[in-house]
Amino acid sequence: MTDTSAALSRVFCAIDTTDLDHAAGLAGRLGPSLGGVKLGLEFVNAHGPAGVRKVAEAGHPIFLDLKYHDIPNTVAGAVRAATGTCQPFMLNVHASGGRAMMEAARDAAASAAHAAGIAKPLVIAVTVLTSLDDADLTAVGQYGPTVSQVVRLARLTQDCGLDGIVCSAREITAVRAACGRDFKLIVPGIRPSWSETGDQKRIMTPADAIRAGADYLVIGRPITGASDPAEAVARIAADIADA
Repeated sequence: MTDTSAALSRVFCAIDTTDLDHAAGLAGRLGPSLGGVKLGLEFVNAHGPAGVRKVAEAGHPIFLDLKYHDIPNTVAGAVRAATGTCQPFMLNVHASGGRAMMEAARDAAASAAHAAGIAKPLVIAVTVLTSLDDADLTAVGQYGPTVSQVVRLARLTQDCGLDGIVCSAREITAVRAACGRDFKLIVPGIRPSWSETGDQKRIMTPADAIRAGADYLVIGRPITGASDPAEAVARIAADIADA
């Protein structure tokens, strides 16, 4: 595997659209070495599992970003259904849903994958959304620095037997110290130096995030909003390879 291919395998492209043809076409243009594509609420609410399967025809692993947060039985049912119908590489829940909910999600993913004869998806938990900062947390009654809340939720997630978390790049070092090397860190809010920040507040460049210890980077608008998405992917891969 070349350095560029290795770099690309760490990247999930966030495809946030309700246009099925555009999503499927974009996935087909992003190259075979890409880590995968992320499909979220906007896309899945418009097209459901059939739309997910259509995008998956390009051959990329799917990160199903639906951030489940409900009572344990409901989340278990949702994870079971998503695992069987969408066959994702990775899916997520909100860590703030608590221990029972996360354990139910873990068990549902394993049982559904076994029943379908497929690999169990990585089940990860969202800690603090990258659109939030300390002031936003205070406003909803979560006091203390953002990093402290992320680490608390990361430890709980690991204790529940999940595979990793979603966090911003700025919390990587603290989470690694708390949870170790084998705990997966999926990092959104990634913005190359040549792109616009947008609505993300806790951001970092791809190279800096990899140096800090991220396992997977989730990158959306710098790729999907580019006039040439494939060229944007190549620039990002070069940045990561240098790291």
